[in-house]
Amino acid sequence: MQTEALRTLRRLCPTISVGMLTADLMNLERELSIIQDEGVKLLHIDVMDGCFCPVMTVGPPFIKGIRTSMMKDVHLMVDEPVGKVPEYVAAGADIVTVHAESTHHVHRAVQQLSNLKNANDPERGLVRGVALNPGTPLDALEPLLSEIDMVVLLAINPGWSGQKLTAWFCDRVVKAKRMLEEADRSEVLVTIDGGVTRDNIRMVSGLGADIIVTGSAVFDGKDVAENARFMLDAVRQG
Repeated sequence: MQTEALRTLRRLCPTISVGMLTADLMNLERELSIIQDEGVKLLHIDVMDGCFCPVMTVGPPFIKGIRTSMMKDVHLMVDEPVGKVPEYVAAGADIVTVHAESTHHVHRAVQQLSNLKNANDPERGLVRGVALNPGTPLDALEPLLSEIDMVVLLAINPGWSGQKLTAWFCDRVVKAKRMLEEADRSEVLVTIDGGVTRDNIRMVSGLGADIIVTGSAVFDGKDVAENARFMLDAVRQG
């Protein structure tokens, strides 16, 4: 089911989704205005519950409070998302990603997304994503391929800062894209998340992903505008 949100997202690719948790939260409106002025269209929001991974971050009230025209790309790193998904959609998520490892019923979580309306515009629809941790076999995607719009491949283990890209990650992206082609689902978007820096962005973008998530490389406390421009240009140039 191709929604308007998905069509909009495809038109933007290749692009970046900027993680806002490393922004200056006391000046969040200013920080988001800066990256939006530089052409950023996707705002990545990592939701961690302290159970699925060892960090707690934000929840639906925080997401609802963000005033932006950027698409809200909500990455749920929470245990048992079934039943919780509607809260994040009601808070204004345009893209919702659940983890294959987070529940025995990930297919049900994706089904829930298919039956919900975008709170920003009921006619826009949602983008449904499934994420895999680095140690999860790609085979976990096979039962879900007919139901999802996006695959998110984590290049690091979620919740621990300072990690570098896993050694086998490049091959994993290639294999995932091949799997989608062989399943006649090459229209499913591929997102890379984790460990992306100014130093490796050109290498990562060369893997052919549609979306690359980056946070601290943009919000590093220095020149946010220049960082956002650099990362966007690197992805667009491939």
